[in-house]
Amino acid sequence: MQLSHFDPALFLRDYWQKKPLLIRNPWGEWRNPLEPDELAGLACEEGVESRLITLGDDRLAMESGPLPETRFGQLGALPWTLLVQAVDHHVPQVAALIDPFRFVPNWRIDDVMVSYATDGGGVGAHFDQYDVFLVQGLGRRRWQVGALCDSTTPLLPHDDLRLLTDFVPEQEWILEPGDILYVPPRIAHHGVAVGDDCMTYSIGFRAPSRAELVEHWSETLVDAMPDEDRYADPDLARQANPGEIAPAAIDRLHALVTEALADRTAFARWFGQYSSSPKYPDTDWRPEEPMEAGDVAAMLAEGAALCRNPASRFSFVRQGDGLLLFVDGECFDCAGDVAALAETLCAQDHVSVDPSDAGLALLTMLVNQGSLAFEEEV
Repeated sequence: MQLSHFDPALFLRDYWQKKPLLIRNPWGEWRNPLEPDELAGLACEEGVESRLITLGDDRLAMESGPLPETRFGQLGALPWTLLVQAVDHHVPQVAALIDPFRFVPNWRIDDVMVSYATDGGGVGAHFDQYDVFLVQGLGRRRWQVGALCDSTTPLLPHDDLRLLTDFVPEQEWILEPGDILYVPPRIAHHGVAVGDDCMTYSIGFRAPSRAELVEHWSETLVDAMPDEDRYADPDLARQANPGEIAPAAIDRLHALVTEALADRTAFARWFGQYSSSPKYPDTDWRPEEPMEAGDVAAMLAEGAALCRNPASRFSFVRQGDGLLLFVDGECFDCAGDVAALAETLCAQDHVSVDPSDAGLALLTMLVNQGSLAFEEEV
């Protein structure tokens, strides 16, 4: 699936994290990949993250799923919006919407959230900390975008939603089915359904904060540090005022921290595992019966194709003559033809291969952890 009349290089140069862009139906013939009833069914399932936003007394209220099936019949005529997270994990046709945006690295991709709204429904004026492509799937939605926001931007008091106190639209469009609106991080935006049966697919990206990286990288380092790794000053000399923390002491203390944080090789391995960890780690995608390497080899020999689990995250970091493959929080050291196989797995959703013994071992491990499956099983 490719977008017509869309140049990824031009987009990255002129728009990515710079300014919004409206792309009028670049799909050729747009087909909505999910029916509203199917989305409602997902919102009722355990293990699926969903939210229901309703409007009453001029105030938005939020309910978290799973929702009882009877809830939708109780909503009445007031505007409401259903949001279901990570629909791409459950519906292959929705997962396919990510393919045209693979010019952004795998590790940056989060998921596809799908929303359904009745006439006038929306989630209020807000801003996100990440990039998002908003694909209009069904019906029409009016989008307004405003100014750049930050942590000082005033928000309305609300227990569940981060809504802007003051929103001044600077641009406005009505999106039809197949249209795409790109919104950079921290740009204020507000979408309202124009008519019933409005569905929007939000392809969201991840942008880890500095605080998040420092916190989790530090936690990993601390867990591996021996108790005897402490400040030491065997060359301590008497100082004029015992109350002073001397410059030499500050230098040593600072080095004690920064030297531990500065190991780039260790950081690369940690970040690969951290960033590839499953979005929903409690969901078990493993096959009911583990496969033996011989069974995997036999199916590949028969021409069966392996495909990535849409919920799985694949990425790699080059290291020396080989690479480190990261899949769902696990790290695999790969060299030679196995490294080439790992690159293929990261680049393609579906693969048909004739692997070496080492490559077969890797594929078998990935099948048994639920990251890969033969096509007919997905």
